[in-house]
Amino acid sequence: MSRLTGAGEQRGAEVIDEEGDTVPLPVVAPADDRPQPRGDGPSGGRRLPPSFGPIAKKVALGLAVCLVAGAGYAGLQQIANAPADPNAPGAHKAQTSSTPDEAAKGVQRAVAGEAVLQKMSDAVESDNRTEFLDTIDPKAAEFRASARTIFANLSTLPIGTFQLRYVSDDIAALTPDRQTELGGTQSWLAQVEVSWQLSGFDTKPARETLPVTFVVRDGTTYAASFSERFLAGQRRPIWALGPIDVAKGTHSLVISLDSEADAKGYVSVADRAVESVTKVWGKAWKQKVVVYLPAKQAQMESVLGAQPNTYTQIAAVTMAELDSPLAGAPVRIVANPKLFEELGKQGRRIVLTHETTHVASTATASPVPLWLAEGFADYVAFTAVPVQDESAAKELFKGVREGKVPATLPSPNAFAASATELPQAYESAWLACRLIAEREGQAKLVKFYRAVHASKTTTGLADAFKSVLGMTEAEFVAEWQKYLKRLAGV
Repeated sequence: MSRLTGAGEQRGAEVIDEEGDTVPLPVVAPADDRPQPRGDGPSGGRRLPPSFGPIAKKVALGLAVCLVAGAGYAGLQQIANAPADPNAPGAHKAQTSSTPDEAAKGVQRAVAGEAVLQKMSDAVESDNRTEFLDTIDPKAAEFRASARTIFANLSTLPIGTFQLRYVSDDIAALTPDRQTELGGTQSWLAQVEVSWQLSGFDTKPARETLPVTFVVRDGTTYAASFSERFLAGQRRPIWALGPIDVAKGTHSLVISLDSEADAKGYVSVADRAVESVTKVWGKAWKQKVVVYLPAKQAQMESVLGAQPNTYTQIAAVTMAELDSPLAGAPVRIVANPKLFEELGKQGRRIVLTHETTHVASTATASPVPLWLAEGFADYVAFTAVPVQDESAAKELFKGVREGKVPATLPSPNAFAASATELPQAYESAWLACRLIAEREGQAKLVKFYRAVHASKTTTGLADAFKSVLGMTEAEFVAEWQKYLKRLAGV
């Protein structure tokens, strides 16, 4: 559940630690100024104020991050999948062949490039470092060093399948200066689809697009760069960003761009998050999570395909690592390195439990309304880590005591960071889900969520209220309003 502040406000909350102590939680600021419509994509987290600092207690940051990630898992995909900004540095319009001669040359480039990519793919799948490096431009010293790291990373990961596919090229993308620098008899930039599948974790391969620079020397075509001319919104695989360390748990795979100790340290927390979610959601999901731990903010933004500083105040994001997220797409939890470093053990548990709930419930490809997605994720996280009502719903209770009882369940716009009553939206969504669990039982809450998620019609929510809960939404809202008044002591 999100501990968010309204404009200019600061507030805290409390979480009950494992020994029963009440621990104050820090202040959290609104996340993002965009509304959060339903759709595919990552789960954007809550933002923390610049003054955020660690609290020397068993729960260092705990809840405030709060719960991280929920409200924007749809809206933030608008960043990741946004078309390139034509005015951005490096943006260009693709050039197409307009004559038979140009078309023939385009085919030749594609054939030569595809042959290089096939050799690379074969080398990765056969774990042949020499053959992989034979495809790299011998004069591209910096890229050869990067290629060694990339191959080492891919060898470290539990890769099931790995493929590179030539998609298109742009003969005008490389500047004359760059072509001169590359030398050779010919050079060009191509867009290449890369797909890989993590054995034991992915049902379908992850898939992204990489800009690959090719150069021809003495009749041989080589790859000369994997990082030239990234367009706005173009994501980068974590294994292409620097040396990685990998730690595997019973239910989790943690991939870190920091230290091996860091990766190992998160495995137990991620495993526990999976177990907590399974206790509520049930065993009918893969019960596996993949967690990315970037070492720098810029690396997080590269993985997500976001503009610089987009995620400065966001603790974690859940994303589908596929150009067009669908059910079954590989889902990753991507942590903000600075904020996760500051989180205490219980705080990380809250954050990862919330995010893991989105993974289990396939929130990146679900039609459920935001109030249900976020309220349910908070319900699961707070079931795992108890939170005092008075602190967890402080802003909502304050409003109820002033006669401001919510008239309806929170709308999608209520979850926009610019909304004046953003904290109340999250608090009321959480309590709506908790009311269902208290009134009908936790199993009915899960059944209700599943019914809405599985619906193929626009009346899915209304139908689930009637078929699962035996009431209309209006009748539920009336009970929910009474529930809020009772909890607030009105």
